[in-house]
Amino acid sequence: QVQLVESGGGLVQSGGSLRLSCAASGSIGSINVMGWYRQAPGKQREMVATIITGGRTTYADSVKGRFTISRDNGKNTVYLQMNSLKPEDTAVYYCNLRSGVNYWGQGTQVTVSS
Repeated sequence: QVQLVESGGGLVQSGGSLRLSCAASGSIGSINVMGWYRQAPGKQREMVATIITGGRTTYADSVKGRFTISRDNGKNTVYLQMNSLKPEDTAVYYCNLRSGVNYWGQGTQVTVSS
């Protein structure tokens, strides 16, 4: 069983920054993909950024140049540095780990005020 524990959400003004963290524990495969997804009210969950064990990253077009995903394999932790935040970034952000099976965190609220 894998557990994902997120932290770092909150309320920030437009243009501000936040850093999300997600620590994974349990039976984690040596090769996996960790990432962040978000879901705004009334919208479908969407991919924000992903990073594989080797470090290759992907980003949604809407966050390129503003968000940076990174990971510490020794700590099984993934981070999302969010800069130049916009009101449209407001959503519940979910940590995800894929290692044969899909695992999700409980979600953390990010609210960006205008």
